Amino acid sequence: MSALETQTVRAQAKWVRTSARKARVVAEHIRGRSVPEARAVLAFTQRAAARDLEKVLSSAVANAESRPDLHWHGDDLVVASVTVDEGPTLKRWRARARGRVARIKKRTCHITVLLAPAAPEGLAVERGPRQARTPEPVAPEAAEETEKKPKGRATAAKPAAKPTSKTTRKPAATASARAKRARKEES
Repeated sequence: MSALETQTVRAQAKWVRTSARKARVVAEHIRGRSVPEARAVLAFTQRAAARDLEKVLSSAVANAESRPDLHWHGDDLVVASVTVDEGPTLKRWRARARGRVARIKKRTCHITVLLAPAAPEGLAVERGPRQARTPEPVAPEAAEETEKKPKGRATAAKPAAKPTSKTTRKPAATASARAKRARKEES
């Protein structure tokens, strides 16, 4: 790889007052997208964490455009990765009944955005861990070989389950209903 392909620009926001779990939900939407597309997604996302992520994204774009050695334009960049790490938790107390207290956890997070130049047309950018991956095609000879080899010990085929509809099934009886039924049968 050349030096241009491995270079990235990053921006980080620390101690953001939202939980990491909530911010990760929004971060998954922009991972692997181009900067204009990511900005559009964040603009129409109604979660509060989207505003914080948009600030970090615009900061990363500004960092990329301000570096004279790179000559990158913001619209030509791709969100290479977005990480949302947990920050310190602020512990507060709230008075409850009978002299008790309840702990309130005000969680914080650290958001990091990495930008890289857009991949050439032939190369695809990886979207993230939840992206569905298509299986690689298998040659017909290899497919036949895998079908012939049984894995593990052989088991007998299971009989087909009897189809039932919701109207014909009886609801599960409770213990008290079973006891009543047993008393009726005894008398």
